[in-house]
Amino acid sequence: MVADVVDHTNYIAKSRASIEALKSANLLKSVSINALILGERGVGKLTLAQHIVNAPVVDARAFNDLLALIETHSVLIVKNFHEITNYKKLKIALDVYKTRLIATSNMDISDSIVDMFFSLKIVLPPLRERKEDVTPLVEKFTAEARCMFDDTEHDTFSLSIIAPDLSKNAYSLRRSVYNAYLMHSFGEDEVLTMMQNFISNKIGGRNDYRDLLYLFDVPMIQSGYVKFGSQLAISERFGLNRNTLRKKINDYKDRLKID
Repeated sequence: MVADVVDHTNYIAKSRASIEALKSANLLKSVSINALILGERGVGKLTLAQHIVNAPVVDARAFNDLLALIETHSVLIVKNFHEITNYKKLKIALDVYKTRLIATSNMDISDSIVDMFFSLKIVLPPLRERKEDVTPLVEKFTAEARCMFDDTEHDTFSLSIIAPDLSKNAYSLRRSVYNAYLMHSFGEDEVLTMMQNFISNKIGGRNDYRDLLYLFDVPMIQSGYVKFGSQLAISERFGLNRNTLRKKINDYKDRLKID
């Protein structure tokens, strides 16, 4: 069993990979060397970099701004290091002004470039490989949502209604939390208004009613499966003929998420 590493910033470390990354980051607090943090977008690279040093953050795509900051700062955090347009010029500037870099990149960088600039490389795996980090991140994003929307009845919101989306790491996860939070707060009027706005942008053809009926049928059938568990129970509760229900399920098979 891996023990949790205490972190007094907002970098979450529950998975083995995150804990190891945080240990490396804590080491970098005590030694003045350059480090590169690699990983997909949304895995926490910038958060980890800011745990290591309190320094200005500059995007490598703004190369002239980066060179200017090197002249006036002893340490910098550089995002998108793979976007550097002139590595030789950057190396000269760093050597002249003795500036320390903590850099991040969501793309691989050649070993020769890494060796030229960095003494340590940290790789952060995607969230789909760090499942232990997901629940605390959901809790963090839920707290953000409660604060953002000034919720005074937060006890009514359950984390169990959230379907975590890890496709884009923390970006999609935060969005799934916010979406669940907003939908939980919707009343009937908000749902009807949202549906009206959505449908208003879709209608205009000759078979709109038939083509858009799935917007009602699919969530009804999906909810029926979740709550009642079988086609027989759904048909009885919904007052639908079993053959009619079976036809609808077949028609919507590409939209329904049924095991």
